[in-house]
Amino acid sequence: MEEYLALIEGGQDEIVEKKSRFIGYTAPVSTEEEAVAFVERIKKKHYDARHNCYAYSIGTDNQPLLRFSDDGEPQGTAGKPILEVIQGSDIRNICIVVTRYFGGTLLGTGGLVRAYTDAAKAGIEASVVRLKRQLILCELPMEYTDLGKMQYLIANTDAEITDTVYTDKVVLKVRVYAPVYERFVKEVTEATGAKVVVEKTGEVFD
Repeated sequence: MEEYLALIEGGQDEIVEKKSRFIGYTAPVSTEEEAVAFVERIKKKHYDARHNCYAYSIGTDNQPLLRFSDDGEPQGTAGKPILEVIQGSDIRNICIVVTRYFGGTLLGTGGLVRAYTDAAKAGIEASVVRLKRQLILCELPMEYTDLGKMQYLIANTDAEITDTVYTDKVVLKVRVYAPVYERFVKEVTEATGAKVVVEKTGEVFD
């Protein structure tokens, strides 16, 4: 996966359906242990609530770890709708808990699905979400005479200079968007007659 949506900051919001309160909470999580701990924290906070239903997605590849719980609601009316909101949002490494305070009126299965769906969406809308992309980290050692040419080339591709080190040579530290990395290497090689060699130093998501 070359890019994904990440929850940068969790949020909360609530909806009211026939006097029942549904409070949607979100949190960024990177492990199942973190997700479970978040669920337990919300359960402890709302110990007096009728239900604390949840779902989470862990992992940034094409097969993330998915879990959900109806926490006593009729099967398929709470946890699964919350999970479907997560999957529809394309956000990875996220946990959503929806707390319900019963208002005295039964909502029926359709009403519950809609309420838990809307509360999960409300929680996401109250959160901070950002696109993270796979970046290749590299260094380009060069003579001073090649610096201007390289700065121009980098400015016109999907890459950025993060640092410049000046010694007897110049070393540009660069981040390149992963899908264009091979093309970037080829352009640098062609532009300098192979005098400048791109040295890969790592990978990050940012």
